[in-house]
Amino acid sequence: MTRPAEGGLKLDAYLPYRLSVASNAVSGLIARAYQDRFGLTIPQWRLVCVLAEDGPRTQAQLVARTVMDKVTVSRAAQGLARRRFVERSDHHADGRSHVLALTEEGRALQPHKPSGRWPRPPARSSGGSPRRTAGGSRRPPGAARRASSPRN
Repeated sequence: MTRPAEGGLKLDAYLPYRLSVASNAVSGLIARAYQDRFGLTIPQWRLVCVLAEDGPRTQAQLVARTVMDKVTVSRAAQGLARRRFVERSDHHADGRSHVLALTEEGRALQPHKPSGRWPRPPARSSGGSPRRTAGGSRRPPGAARRASSPRN
């Protein structure tokens, strides 16, 4: 096994990596709440969120807005359509394209409650409570250790 060169990249100290991990963790927590409550996958949840906020969109627009690939968006849209959460209609200007819109059932899944708050993620099953920062906000596991470790 080779060791990284002295002064080489250390992922835990690399901000873009840490932001990516944090983003995936937050998205996963919210998506898990929607999976448990509505049976939605992460890509389906993202499409519902975008359609709820932006209104009807083509799949190409959804690809750009969600930063998911075309196949993922297509499969998520097909799954939502099978469950009648979205409906497809012909695009008025482009006969090859379709517009996706939330149905009444899909609008009932809107991620925003009238208060503008997201649903609470499911309770942690690992036991113990999440760590809190001095300001009272939640901190991901291991954050205290990383925050107190010396930086290079």
